[in-house]
Amino acid sequence: MTIGQEPGTVIIGAGPAGLTAAYELLRRDRRARVFEADDVIGGISRTVERDGWRFDIGGHRFFTKVPRVEEFWHEILPDEDFLLRPRMSRIYYRGGLYDYPLRAVNALRNLGLLEAARCMGSYARARLRPPKDQSHFEGWVSARFGWRLYSIFFKTYTEKVWGMPADQLQADWAAQRIKNLSLAKAVLNALLPRRNSKDVTSLIEEFQYPKLGPGMMWERCTDRVRDLGGEVTLRHRVSRVHRDPQRRRATGVTVDDGNGPRREQADHVVSSMPISELVRVMDPPAPPPVRAAADDLRYRDFLTVALVVPSEFSFPDNWIYVHDPGARVGRIQNFGSWSPYLVKDGHTCLGLEYFVFENDDMWNSPDADLIALATSELEQLGLVRPGCVGSGHVVRMPKAYPVYDERYQHNVEVIREWLAAQVPNVHPVGRNGMHRYNNQDHSMLTAMLVAENIADGAEHDVWSVNVEQDYHEQSHDKGGNERGGTGRDAPVVPARSRG
Repeated sequence: MTIGQEPGTVIIGAGPAGLTAAYELLRRDRRARVFEADDVIGGISRTVERDGWRFDIGGHRFFTKVPRVEEFWHEILPDEDFLLRPRMSRIYYRGGLYDYPLRAVNALRNLGLLEAARCMGSYARARLRPPKDQSHFEGWVSARFGWRLYSIFFKTYTEKVWGMPADQLQADWAAQRIKNLSLAKAVLNALLPRRNSKDVTSLIEEFQYPKLGPGMMWERCTDRVRDLGGEVTLRHRVSRVHRDPQRRRATGVTVDDGNGPRREQADHVVSSMPISELVRVMDPPAPPPVRAAADDLRYRDFLTVALVVPSEFSFPDNWIYVHDPGARVGRIQNFGSWSPYLVKDGHTCLGLEYFVFENDDMWNSPDADLIALATSELEQLGLVRPGCVGSGHVVRMPKAYPVYDERYQHNVEVIREWLAAQVPNVHPVGRNGMHRYNNQDHSMLTAMLVAENIADGAEHDVWSVNVEQDYHEQSHDKGGNERGGTGRDAPVVPARSRG
C-alpha cells in the first residue's frame, strides 16, 4: 500500500492506544507515524525479555466486553497464538492461602475456629456500635465487616497499592468497589456454587492470553502497521508539540533521538503520553493555569522483581495477593501460570510486584538490593525453600497508575477544555493520555474512536468511553445526579498541599 505524503497523523507512544490508532488510520488510507521514547514496544502492556525469560508487567488478561476490540485482537494474532488460561488468584495472609473470591470452608480452615469466632464477634460489635467516622475507607469497611476481617482482607493490601494509610482514602471508593456486599451475602456466596461469574469482569473463570505474553500482540501489530506503510520509530522522544495560536491548531512535533532534534509536520497529533507531559511540551507554552493543572496530577509507579526458581515451587495462581503486613511485596505473579512459553523447562519465574513512587527508597535501590529483598520476602513467606532462588531481574515502570485525588477531575477538565479550544487536532488517548485508570481494551477503544474522528469525520466523544458498569467509579453532584464514570475503580486520595 502506498500512503500519500501529506503530513498525516503523528502518534506519540507505541503502547496499545498508540498502535491501535496507527493501525486504524492506515487501513483507512491515512498516513500515520508513531514515535516511542522507549526502546520497547507495548508501553505497560509490553513483554520484557531477559536471558530468555519473559515477564508480563502487571499481568494482562485478554478479556473484553467490547466486540470490536475482541475482533481486533484476533485480526492481529491468529487463533493458534492464543492460549485459553484459567483464572486463579488467592490471598496470602499469615501463612494461609485464601481463595479469591472467598469460600467459607477454605476461609474457616485458614482462620481456625478461634479466629473465625473473633471475626464474628468483631463483626457483631461493629453492627451494634459502628465507627463514628465512616467518611474514609477504613471506617466504612470496618463498619460493615468488623475490624478483624477488615484488617485481614482489606487494610494491608489497599495501603500497599496506594501508598498511604487507609484512613486517608475516601469512603466513596469502598462503596463502589465493594458495592452492596454484606458479610451475610459474602458467607452465602462463599457457601454456594459460583454462578454467572462472567458477569463480573474481575471474576471471570478463564481468559485468552498470547502465548508469548501481551507484548506479542503489540509487536505483531507493529509489523502490521509497517506492512501498511506506517512508521514506528523507537528511542525517539517527542520534546515539543508545536501549535499555531492564530489558527488554533497543532502543526507538528519535534522529536529527539539523542543525536539532535528534528521537526515533523502533522495534520493531527494523537497522544498517549501522560497528559501532564503533553501540556509541558506545548510550544508556545500553555497558559499558567493549564500548566498548574498539569503539574498537580500525580501517578503511582510500579516495579517487578522476577526471580527464577525450580518448577517445584510453581503454583497455579496467576497472582497471589500478599496481605501480610510483614512483607512489602503486594502481589506475586507466577509467569508459568500465565503461559508455559514465558518460562523454561524445570523452572518457573515468580514476579514480585511492588507499588512505589518514582524516586522513593525502593525505586532508587540498586537492582542487587531489590533482588535480595524480594528473595528474602519470598523465603519469609514460605513460598520457596531458602537458597533455591537462581537469577533475578528488575523492571521499573513509571506512571503505571494515574492517581485520583480531590483535584484531579478539575485538573483534567481544565486541560481538556484548553486542548479542545486551542489545539482541537491534538487527541489524548489511553490510560496516561487521558489520566484514567482504564484497562487495555478501553484504551484501545479510545484510539479506535479517535481514528474514526480523524479519518471519517465522525464526532465521537472519546471522553465518554468508560469501562463496563461493574468498573465505573460513579459519583453524584450536589443535586443527586449521577456523573459520568472516570474509568476503572480507584480511590480518591488526599490532594497534595500546593504550598
